[in-house]
Parts: sequence; structure tokens; C-alpha cells
Amino acid sequence: MIASETSATSSSEPCESKAQAQKKLVEEIKVQWKLLWNERFDDKKLAEGVSLNDYSILHVERGTVIHATRNFKALSFKEILDTNMVQNPERYIPPSTSVGGWGKFIKKEITNQSNQKRGGRAASYLAEKPSKPTSQQPKKGGRGWLHST
Repeated sequence: MIASETSATSSSEPCESKAQAQKKLVEEIKVQWKLLWNERFDDKKLAEGVSLNDYSILHVERGTVIHATRNFKALSFKEILDTNMVQNPERYIPPSTSVGGWGKFIKKEITNQSNQKRGGRAASYLAEKPSKPTSQQPKKGGRGWLHST
């Protein structure tokens, strides 16, 4: 029984270390990605952004056009993760802004679930609240202020 437990833990350790190594690699790529975009040279005459340094992890050399207005294939973070053989690169990429992003997801899904769990006391308060009393008779027969005659 003990031998089987040790073999199970030893087989899970390489998976965890592999996942940790992959996470470190993705963090390094993210740091390089941010540096690339922060340290670029914006050529206003040609309307393009040019990298100032070599970024070996991103496979971008110095002088490579990274942003342009015409006839240009933009760099993709997902493609860079694919070239570095990261497994399941979609989980490291935030959703597009047209879909909504993390903030919308949290507001819509997570906050909504927690409100449903906590709604017991508030729902009981609203259930006990009496209905509104009948309204008063309208002034001047409900005809409005223009029809005062």
C-alpha cells in the first residue's frame, strides 16, 4: 500500500514541475512582450512601430516592424506561445474586448452567483414588506394643470 502511494506521488511530481516550468516560461514571454511594446520606436513618417532590441524568446530581431498601418501581419501573442511549444496557450490569453474581458466575466458570473447565495435575508425582508397604501385622489380630477377650468 505504501509503495503504491509513493509511486503515485512521484508520478505527479514531474507533472507539477513541468507545469511550473511552463508557467515560468509564459511569465518570461509576457515580460518580454511588454518590454517589446513599451520600448518600440514609433516612426511617424512611415506610420509604423519598430523594435529597438532583440527579443530571442519572441523571435523578434532589432529593427523588425511590429506595428504598421498598411499591408502588415501583426504579431500575435498566441502564435508566439505556439512557437515556444506552450501547451493550451488559450488559457494564458485574456478574452478579446468585444467578448467582454475578465471584468465583465467576474461581474456577470461570479458576482451573480454570490448574490444568489446571500439573497436569503434580503428576500425575506422584501417578502415581509407591506404593499403600498392606495393612492390619494388626484388633484382637479386628474386633468392636469392646463385644464383647470
